[in-house]
Amino acid sequence: MFGKRSGPPEPPPAPPQPAKPATAFTPTPARPATPAPSLQQQGSAAMADHDSTSFRPEVARPSRELPGMSRPLTPATPSAPPPSSDDKKLIVGRNIVLSGQITACDKLVVEGRVDATLTESRVIEITSTGVFKGAAEIDEALIGGTFEGKLICRGRLLIRATGKVKGEIRYGQLEIECGGELVGDINTVQGNPIAAEPAPLAVAPTPAPTPAPVTFPSSEGTLV
Repeated sequence: MFGKRSGPPEPPPAPPQPAKPATAFTPTPARPATPAPSLQQQGSAAMADHDSTSFRPEVARPSRELPGMSRPLTPATPSAPPPSSDDKKLIVGRNIVLSGQITACDKLVVEGRVDATLTESRVIEITSTGVFKGAAEIDEALIGGTFEGKLICRGRLLIRATGKVKGEIRYGQLEIECGGELVGDINTVQGNPIAAEPAPLAVAPTPAPTPAPVTFPSSEGTLV
């Protein structure tokens, strides 16, 4: 009455699985509560976070350059200083004796003793302890000591109160302080000698005029 099913046979049912043992529950220990930070700590932390994350723009500094000026591309090399007159200055100190010929000296300062011929120079200065004997041709002379010889000063010749000048002297301008001495053949560079002051002329007294006689007419004669 019922026919057989065609196809493979059904698999047998799976055996029942054993039940798993129950897992025991272990409670987790509670962590200690962390105290809440104070208001001061919260403000400090907020300021630190603000400083670390805040943006600080760089302020441009004002330029000190004037308008119209151009900045040099390369630094200027320092130029050599001009030659000073002290480079050609000769000082003869005290207790020093110098003799010979001196040329191309801008300034000669004599504090000791010099026996020489001085040419192609500008200034000679003789201090109160200095002595110069010889010949000198210069532009300016400042004599505070002793000079003996031939001196041609194209400019100013200044003889101080302690100065003594003796010999053949030619000068452009002469200035002598109270106490200075100048003796010898004195003349200007142009050849004009020092003119001595003329002595005052003696004026003879003029005799008083003799009064003329006065006559008065009279009938009897002339009354004198």
